[in-house]
Amino acid sequence: MKCYATNWARFKNDSKKCEAIFDEPKLRAQLKAREDEATAPGFWDDPNKARTIIHRTNAIKALLEPLDAITRALDDVSEMLELMEMEEDVGHRETAERDLEARFERLEADIRQVEFKTLLGGEFDANNAYISLHAGAGGTESCDWSDMLFRMYRRYAEAHDFELSVLDYQAGDEAGIKSVTFHVAGPYAYGYLKAERGVHRLVRISPFDSNQRRHTSFSAVDVVAEIDDDIEVTVEDKDLRIDTYRSSGAGGQHVNTTDSAVRITHMPTGIIVCCQAERSQHKNRDKAMKMLTAKLYEWEQDQQRKEMEKFYGDKGEIAWGRQIRSYVMQPYTMVKDHRTDHQTGNVDAVMDGDLDDFIEAYLRKGRRHEPAGKDT
Repeated sequence: MKCYATNWARFKNDSKKCEAIFDEPKLRAQLKAREDEATAPGFWDDPNKARTIIHRTNAIKALLEPLDAITRALDDVSEMLELMEMEEDVGHRETAERDLEARFERLEADIRQVEFKTLLGGEFDANNAYISLHAGAGGTESCDWSDMLFRMYRRYAEAHDFELSVLDYQAGDEAGIKSVTFHVAGPYAYGYLKAERGVHRLVRISPFDSNQRRHTSFSAVDVVAEIDDDIEVTVEDKDLRIDTYRSSGAGGQHVNTTDSAVRITHMPTGIIVCCQAERSQHKNRDKAMKMLTAKLYEWEQDQQRKEMEKFYGDKGEIAWGRQIRSYVMQPYTMVKDHRTDHQTGNVDAVMDGDLDDFIEAYLRKGRRHEPAGKDT
């Protein structure tokens, strides 16, 4: 009984710590302000602003709802402890203890998830994300590897109730994907997926090699946050080259037959964005400009930090020595992140989108390396 009471007190203390880290009163005040805006007359007069408010509301709820669930669970545990103190029947007491043990296990997992979210304190962590995959050294092998990674991120998005939409798609010459850009929408999508930025390396016996030899393939993953409309980024028309071309894709009814796809090149930086998701050239241009704005903002931040090579400068060849994570399928199975040393032998689970442990390890390492006193 004493052990259970101690656990209850510990979990309650952990819950209070989480509330303090999140600044719960401030979050509730922000939520009320957003909900008041959403019920005000003329809310949808500006659809873009309305969507931004809804997105921010959902992001706040994503933090508060788990805290509320933990508070309710703690109340239930408190009541169960009181009932156990009064229970005299040995059989009933043993059943109650088993139930209590299960509740403690669930509480521990829930509190761990809330603690995990305290790592998502970056300026744009709550935002949606743009992700691009580019096949590197390895030819058809790497195109197939990019296709496998794309499937992995689709599965991850589905598991977390994120909405994924393809903006640009270039198929490989023989198989797979040469490059693909997609938008991931959901609370803290960027905060989670920023851990994926870098070169991903695959080692396996090639299905394209009749001699069944092992091949090494590479694919680069780029992740930037979708920025809010109230963030100002100056883009001069004279700095842009806008090209249109016929949309391409994996086939089917959604492949356009007109020159509706748009490619925008920002001449001063060399940043290129493409969009072919819509049948309308005008809509594709709007989406491409929004993506360009996000990438330019990231570019400007990197300029200020003197680390341009980290994202948009000389990334180097997408090949040996550049990988952040290795996926080995033969002669043994292992996925290892070289930044955190976190690894697992369950490659199939990772390829099915089970990335949470890798993402958490990356975020926790980032928290340990933050300078003291940084406001997150």
